[in-house]
Parts: sequence; structure tokens; C-alpha cells
Amino acid sequence: MQAVIGFDPRAKLLLTLAAIVGISLLPDGGWLVFAGALIGLMAVAMLAGLGPLHALRRSYVALPFALAALSLPFTVPGDPLTRLPVLGWPLTAQGVTRAASLITRSWLAVQAAILLTSTTPPESIFWSLRALRAPAILVAVVGFAYRYLSLLLGEARRMLRARSARSARRPGHRPSWVWQGQVAGAMAGSLFVRSLERSERVYLAMLARGYDGRIHLGQAPHMRRRDWTLLVLGLLALSVGLLVIGS
Repeated sequence: MQAVIGFDPRAKLLLTLAAIVGISLLPDGGWLVFAGALIGLMAVAMLAGLGPLHALRRSYVALPFALAALSLPFTVPGDPLTRLPVLGWPLTAQGVTRAASLITRSWLAVQAAILLTSTTPPESIFWSLRALRAPAILVAVVGFAYRYLSLLLGEARRMLRARSARSARRPGHRPSWVWQGQVAGAMAGSLFVRSLERSERVYLAMLARGYDGRIHLGQAPHMRRRDWTLLVLGLLALSVGLLVIGS
């Protein structure tokens, strides 16, 4: 894993972005191609010393993308497989293939991003984004969201514990959904106010310590020959693979 971390973060970031773009260009229904991409990602994980199932076990975050594909089996024209009993909507084979392909591409892209974050410190990723001329405000927002998400989760847990301590429950009695909704709404509003106040205090503290909108590393890395070799060979392999698939 140390060998993978030793590469320049800009090279790894560019290769990850290229891999995600390449995965998004894979054709619908190319199951063998999807399997090859999965094997390639597992091989990268093994080379990084993470184990072949490292990204696979953490890729459940791609499940929400399935919601965007739920309507495709009924809206994409094609050969009908069956119809919904009540609504009568046709379920087409082409729609099922497109929906499954969209979910698979999202799942593979998430695994590529997981491999990047598992082998590269977050500060190096944000620094690489700025070095590659990404908008400074976008990098700052993403960086702050990553750094202080744990603080928001901790605040939410404390609020839940406080609610439990103040809400006596009679045996066999369950609060109504209306009451639970009101409490959840009040907690969400309170969490928003607390987060806003804390963000102002944190930002003022950062300004007092010399923050100027840029991310500084202790020692900025330099692109070496092996970094250029990794970048060129990786982009060449992705390009050749897409050309072969397209032909």
C-alpha cells in the first residue's frame, strides 16, 4: 500500500476521473465488460494492499442511484415482458437492461472513488483539485463538508440522546407518527441553527490562524518519472479499452 500512496495524488486523481468517465461510457448490457472492469478494480485494490473486496464491501453507497433507474423499465420503449397488474404499464426488456446497466456503472464508479480515497489522504486530494485548477470555492465547500461532517453527526447523536432522556415511554405505548414527525422537524431545525453558528465560529478561528482560502501541504509533491509513467500508461490502457469496446 505504501507504493500506491507514494504516487503523486494528481496522477491518481486524474486516473480515477478517467476511469469514472470510461465506466460511464460503457454500453448498456455489456455484462462481460462490466465484469472486466470489476476485476480491474479488484486487481488495483490488491496491488494497493487493501484486499480485493475492500471497495466492494463499501460500495453500498451506490444503492441510492437505483432510485433514479426505477422508472426506466417502464419508460424505455421495447419488447414488453409483462405489465403491472393495476396500472397496466409495460415492463420492457430494453428498460430492464438499461436500468441494470445504470446501476452497475454507478456501482463501479463508486468503487473507483473508494479506491482513491483509501490510498490518498483527503488533504492531498483537495490539494490536487486546486493544483488542477478546480474552482477554489468548490474545493473549499467539499473540504469543509468532509472535515466537519463528523461534528454534525456527533451533534445529532447528542440531540437524539437528549430526546431519549427527556421522553418517558409507557410500556406498550408507541408515540404517534405525527408526534415523531414534529420532534424530528424541530431537531432538524435546531441542528441547522447549531451547525450555522458553529460554522461561523470555525471560520473566524481559521481566519485568525491565517486561512486564505487555499489548502497548504507540509511538502507539496512533485511529479516524478514514475508518476508520469503511471499516468500515461493508465490513460493509454483506458483509451485502448474504450476503442476496443466501441469497435
